[in-house]
Amino acid sequence: MGLKKKHFTDDEVVIFDEALIQKRGDYWHFRMWLEGEGKYARVSLRTRNREAAIGKGKDYFHQIKANQSAGKTYFSLTAQQGVDMYLEQRKKDVAAKLIVPGRLSTIRTHLMHWVEFIGPKTKLKELERTDCENYYAERSQDSHKGKISLTTVKNEQSTINAMIEWLYKRNEVTIREFDFKKLPRVDHSEEAIRRATFTREEVTDLRKALFAEATKAAKDLSARGNLKRVITAYFLMIASITGLRTGEQRQLKWGDIRFETVTKGKEEIDVVAITVRAETSKVRKRRQFYVQDDELFDNLLKIQKPLLGKQKLSDCLIFSKDGKTMLKEQDTLETFAWALKEAAVKNRETRKLVPYSFRHYFITDRIKSGLTYQRVAQICGTSLAQIERTYFHIDKEIMISNALAGYFVSDEGTIVTT
Repeated sequence: MGLKKKHFTDDEVVIFDEALIQKRGDYWHFRMWLEGEGKYARVSLRTRNREAAIGKGKDYFHQIKANQSAGKTYFSLTAQQGVDMYLEQRKKDVAAKLIVPGRLSTIRTHLMHWVEFIGPKTKLKELERTDCENYYAERSQDSHKGKISLTTVKNEQSTINAMIEWLYKRNEVTIREFDFKKLPRVDHSEEAIRRATFTREEVTDLRKALFAEATKAAKDLSARGNLKRVITAYFLMIASITGLRTGEQRQLKWGDIRFETVTKGKEEIDVVAITVRAETSKVRKRRQFYVQDDELFDNLLKIQKPLLGKQKLSDCLIFSKDGKTMLKEQDTLETFAWALKEAAVKNRETRKLVPYSFRHYFITDRIKSGLTYQRVAQICGTSLAQIERTYFHIDKEIMISNALAGYFVSDEGTIVTT
């Protein structure tokens, strides 16, 4: 669109019949009407020199035209708009099976926290590299779950910078990444693993508390919050007997499990065959394993089935109020925090216990029960190397127990044969 103005002063220069540079005070400024956005693009050229201003004005004109041809706007998107754009792209990655739906859900959660931190209306092109240097400090204060873990923050920061890199390549931000403050190393020591898991006695107490709460709530599912308490309680109890990753379990459907009865000697035992689909697995590999049911799946099915209406059962999510909507992480965390307190789990404030701790417990318990690392790795959908690296201390505990079998330490500190 050409300029409407036809007569210009000595302090005004036309750029390609569509833009104008004009001297205001001592400096030259660029102005161009953007038809598609209904606004003028205005920018100071930061020069007093007429010829330099003409050169810069032409550069700005070409840049704006190139961006328009690429479908890009001149004016900045907001932080919320940038997140929405990025999530739309990641949805395409799900459709192309490059990432699993659970991963998209995690990305969305990470970026939701960032939008809350940075402000949804913050202009992307006004962001500076240092704008997120206090991200961890504020996330810790604002967390609804108590103290947030270093691992969680590091994962969020990685997701945020992946988005910023993507937006940078599309000229929506002027920075390539944020300079987050360096966080302490995450403690992966054997003592940290011990603190982040449960004992068998604690799991027994937790399951008693959760089962009692679920049974009570199931008596009146019409009461506010009762259905949520039932589903989250069974989610946590089943986590303790399956060792599933949280994302895998949330995406489990009734069609992914099969009730069976096996014979062991003269005894018949109810088991459940569980199939983790490749598209829901973190490692993108399908796996199947068996667990002893203890009627947890069966009880939940009896509660949930009347709520599903005419839906095809095999297509319904197991841990869902309606069979279609995935269980919210925050709901699970609330029930988990309640159960820790109800079961009087010791030192729960300092042990960094989370629902994932049930997976630590499951792996530890299976190794102590005599399963090989290879078999545990197959059941849990992880590598043998990862199991050996993370849970090597269990071998040490078993060897010490075996070495001291038949002995006890007297009050005087000596080992006495029994």
